[in-house]
Amino acid sequence: MDIRKITEDVSVAPQIATGDMATLRAAGFASIINNRPDGESADQPTHAAIAAAGQAAGLQVRHLPVVSGQITDADVAAFAGALADLPGPVLAFCKSGTRAATLWTMAQADTLPADVLLARTRGAGYDMTDTVARLPKVQRTPDIRADIVIVGAGSAGIATAASLLARDGTLDIAIIDPSEVHYYQPGWTMVGAGVFDAAQTRRQTATLIPVGVNWIKAAVADVLPDANAVALTDGRIVGYARLVVCPGLDLHWDGIAGLSDALGRNGVTSNYRSDLAPYTWSLVQGMTAGRALFTQPPMPIKCAGAPQKAMYLSGDAWARRGVLKHIDIQFMNAGGVLFGVKDYVPALMEYVARYDATLNFFHTLTAIDGAAKTATFAVNAPDTPPTQVTIDFDMIHVCPPQRAPGFIRDSALADAAGWVDVDPATLRHKTYANIWSLGDVMNAPNAKTMAAARKQAPVVADNIMADMAGRPAVAAYDGYGSCPLTVERGKIVLAEFGYGGKLLPSFPEWLIDGTRPSRLAWMLKAQGLPQVYWHAMLKGREWMAEPGPLTR
Repeated sequence: MDIRKITEDVSVAPQIATGDMATLRAAGFASIINNRPDGESADQPTHAAIAAAGQAAGLQVRHLPVVSGQITDADVAAFAGALADLPGPVLAFCKSGTRAATLWTMAQADTLPADVLLARTRGAGYDMTDTVARLPKVQRTPDIRADIVIVGAGSAGIATAASLLARDGTLDIAIIDPSEVHYYQPGWTMVGAGVFDAAQTRRQTATLIPVGVNWIKAAVADVLPDANAVALTDGRIVGYARLVVCPGLDLHWDGIAGLSDALGRNGVTSNYRSDLAPYTWSLVQGMTAGRALFTQPPMPIKCAGAPQKAMYLSGDAWARRGVLKHIDIQFMNAGGVLFGVKDYVPALMEYVARYDATLNFFHTLTAIDGAAKTATFAVNAPDTPPTQVTIDFDMIHVCPPQRAPGFIRDSALADAAGWVDVDPATLRHKTYANIWSLGDVMNAPNAKTMAAARKQAPVVADNIMADMAGRPAVAAYDGYGSCPLTVERGKIVLAEFGYGGKLLPSFPEWLIDGTRPSRLAWMLKAQGLPQVYWHAMLKGREWMAEPGPLTR
């Protein structure tokens, strides 16, 4: 037996056998807690057999089964009650001992400090760092503190830090993010079309963190707004006076059966991953005939135009090579419209016709069989019984379903759908007055684009500065988002709009008419916007991004 002592009164162990009971009694144990449900494995003795053998040896035995990874508050309360009721010493066991150790840790969270919980479980061979980090009942002095803490070092986080420092260079700011590499994600569409090299879209995060900002290179386990603290997965606690939440969103690749295993081979690709965008271009270059599928999941997603951008640029490449007539292009959209702002649809439909693409609305990708080269879709059209179709493909470009990160979905910051719940104008949290959010993770009804974050960062910066001065919010976000729709190599439909689909063009119509394809808009996308991103947005230079006043 592998008995691991946590305290003088509590030990844990992997699976024990019915023949171990006499030995356990001789070792001084008085009680056994079985945390393993019956039937987990064929060689596992039933609890009835364990209980009978234990009672025969003079042990008290209790069954508190829990499912791995699904421990509830009720499970923890039952475990704590058993420890209080049963005579000790107590041995708790499961398949590996981890569930038993986790239950003990969670049961003691309101009585023992975090460092003691970690030391005792590590001494028994179990690392409870993630568990302790997620326990709101664990109270202790923060390991790190900053006046302003920003969760996320993506475009929104770095831009906000830079905008704050542009207003007051003495601010005490910390950014939390584990990523060593920072990406210019709007460039991945261009990588997938052979316009950009993937290396152009990435830089080391360390070179972009503003001077004077403390970079905490760690992942967040939980946000504890009632304690003004953020728990890290390494067990540390970061305290704050004001918090900015902008960790981006989670690309839920596993939300489509078979997709994770299929990506990067058998013609399955996605421009939503930097390492796969070059594969997209490779597939486009090598394809001379067959069927190409382009998928779009239910909203919200980042850059809602990206799935069809891949379709247009691929169609353009095939047209230039003279093979388009041999390729069947199918756009599989979970929604019911090509683009959410109707003013841009006529120009896009001209390109749909040019590439002879078939639009399939209300089709949601549910499964991929990479080896068989088939994709399965749930079809849920209005006033029509739900159906399912499976389609063969030679190439498929997938846009994965998207959601907020788990530590946001499970936090007090989230709305019913899991997104950070903010006032859409001030971007301040609706419940916690010292928290703001921007970028893809919050629930304002705007398009989730880099251009939106560029406009949001100065709004958040102005409103935080006002709050620090004891004044109400002063700046308002109008919902601006931009989606440069690359309809062919050398031309773009520059969609710019705000809340309610209101058109918000940045340029006069005589220069760039956003509802029509434009070469100047292509130059802006290919040459201008990357420079604006690296040298203005991330540096706190708010060119054409000055916040508007809040109207009360």
